[in-house]
Amino acid sequence: MWAKRPNPDYDLVCGVAYTGLPIATVISTKQELPMLIRRKESKGYGTKKLVEGNYEEGQNCLMIEDVIVSGSSVYETLETLKELKLKVDDAIVFLDREQGGAAAMSWGSMGVNVISVVTMTQMMGILLKHGCINQATSESVLEFVESHNDTSIVTKEKSSCKNGIDVMDRKKRSFESRTSVTNHPLARKLFEIMSSKKTNLCVAADVTTSAELISLAEKVGPHICLLKTHIDILTDFSKETVESLKELAATHNFMLFEDRKFGDIGSTVASQYSGGAYNIVDWAELVTVHGLPGDGIIKGLMSAINGRPRGCVLVSEMSSSGALTSQEYVSGCCKIAENHTYFVIGFVSQSNVSSDPRFILLTPGVQLDKSVDGLGQQYVTPRAAVLERGADIIIVGRGIREAEDPEAAAIKYKEEAFSAYLERIEAQ
Repeated sequence: MWAKRPNPDYDLVCGVAYTGLPIATVISTKQELPMLIRRKESKGYGTKKLVEGNYEEGQNCLMIEDVIVSGSSVYETLETLKELKLKVDDAIVFLDREQGGAAAMSWGSMGVNVISVVTMTQMMGILLKHGCINQATSESVLEFVESHNDTSIVTKEKSSCKNGIDVMDRKKRSFESRTSVTNHPLARKLFEIMSSKKTNLCVAADVTTSAELISLAEKVGPHICLLKTHIDILTDFSKETVESLKELAATHNFMLFEDRKFGDIGSTVASQYSGGAYNIVDWAELVTVHGLPGDGIIKGLMSAINGRPRGCVLVSEMSSSGALTSQEYVSGCCKIAENHTYFVIGFVSQSNVSSDPRFILLTPGVQLDKSVDGLGQQYVTPRAAVLERGADIIIVGRGIREAEDPEAAAIKYKEEAFSAYLERIEAQ
């Protein structure tokens, strides 16, 4: 990688957190070049700095990264180094996945020259030549890259907020525009469904028989973007139930969302996800996950997907009164999401927990008439959920499920929620 540098003279080297750090460390040691360590977040103890190391304004710094996709991580490092008034013209990456990141970094005020050791196309050629993969695998990978090469960098829009921090305002963007921001294929698919069907409604199908589940899905399917299930409360679950759900999802263009709320260690959730009677990973494109166990739970779930397009939504806040989801917990969930954008597509929340346009916020406990049930469930109206709490998608259960005409109720909720969304983006 060092041999690829375009400039023979650099004052500093900085690895892009976190996987670029060990590569930068080796280069720093071998070339006797001072190194800066840029954290993803400043620590609450020690020096409490975001960047560690010795530097002077105006010094020339070379960025090091292992893989570039959208370029967002390189951009974040660039912004931090520029704030320190360092000169950053070049970045060396080992693998360019050819999904737009290198080109994006060269645009406008960023103006960074990204040099790769190898591209994805070249890598496939090398592996194919040495018999490590077959032709079909190579073609499949390159076809995926070709169809997913429109990723873009999530830059910080300057906006006014109470703490004076620049934020990326998710609420200002249309669903359609956010398809080019996310690097997750399921988030992109969901944005496209919401835009084309003009719906940001998710129905919570909390019923106890397969017949009820299929009947409800048939009625509301044309009007929803997601169908949220609790598959483990069905008294007559079968593979036929799953096949019927998958057919309806394909027919009416909605996604299946299992509200499993995984919350155990990585090895356990991997088995829960891909095993047992329900084999959730086989049919549910999205699942809910508690952030309490930390990053390990995401890694455990990802180990079970076996190449299938799957994702999760982190439960950062709940709609029940007395929920123990503190602000510290919410912040922790956001950090997990930011570190795992290839699996986490958003949050279940009751407030605007993230301004990042890559993430989708889903708000449960929505009813046209605000109320509280006897079990502590607190309800909010569709307009309040979207306009005041920042929801991208509203989750409605009883208001539709127990309605005399579930389809008519779904249409009413869909229209009110989508109207509120249009009002939100048009007001910006």
